[in-house]
Amino acid sequence: MMTTLLLCCLGALLIGVTLGLLGGGGSILTVPLMVYLLGYSPIVAGGYSLFVVGFSSLFGTVHKYRQGSVNIRIGLLLGVPSFLVVYITRRYLVPHIPDILFGFGNFTLTKGMGIMLLFSLVMLFVALTIFRGGKIIDFSERGRPKYIKTMFQGVLIGIITGILGIGGGFLYVPILILGTRLSAKMAIGTSLFIITLKSLIGFFGDIQILDIDWIFLLTFSAVSVIGIFIGSRFAKRLDNKNLVRIYGYILTFIGVSILAHILYQLV
Repeated sequence: MMTTLLLCCLGALLIGVTLGLLGGGGSILTVPLMVYLLGYSPIVAGGYSLFVVGFSSLFGTVHKYRQGSVNIRIGLLLGVPSFLVVYITRRYLVPHIPDILFGFGNFTLTKGMGIMLLFSLVMLFVALTIFRGGKIIDFSERGRPKYIKTMFQGVLIGIITGILGIGGGFLYVPILILGTRLSAKMAIGTSLFIITLKSLIGFFGDIQILDIDWIFLLTFSAVSVIGIFIGSRFAKRLDNKNLVRIYGYILTFIGVSILAHILYQLV
């Protein structure tokens, strides 16, 4: 029990550090930690993840805003479509996903396994987008901003993150850099602003369908907030290319790990 509690606290701290350092990625740690270490179902873990990430990112957003690293206008441009879609997804779509998605002979794909499978595939897709042909994308050649396309991407991210119960920072940052020509550090701060609002709005959809353990949730979130400030301090020492590299490596490692675990269960 003590070991699990210690690992839980370290995990919460690491989630905060990741958010402060990268402007996202907290959810890709929160959901697996709550599912595989604490034993929550992917649905509950997704709801809890939205609160933890949203609550923690709020502090990070204020900190980044004071540093001049948050673009509110672009954040709302990308975020508002996501806000609406993620609430609808969490409130009306997720509860109606069947418990058994597919069954054939001894093979059964459950709702939980399906969500975690989608989770890993999304992370690997984003990682492959970052590492084009094994090279980091050259963000100095971004061209003109593509605001309409960015809004449609916001809708798509809202659906994906609503189903998975994640903040989506690891999706927002690349889109902000590639679609709106923000620097990596400005994209990180703007991403925190977006996922703060979107995650908390999405969580409101879960309040009506989940039995919330508020003591655990607030304690876990408080530890993550400490990590936010630690990560923000380290972020000042890294250049744009190194921050993007970290994204690719973290997404690849966790995506492959989750996929391997799912395959092991099926075999």
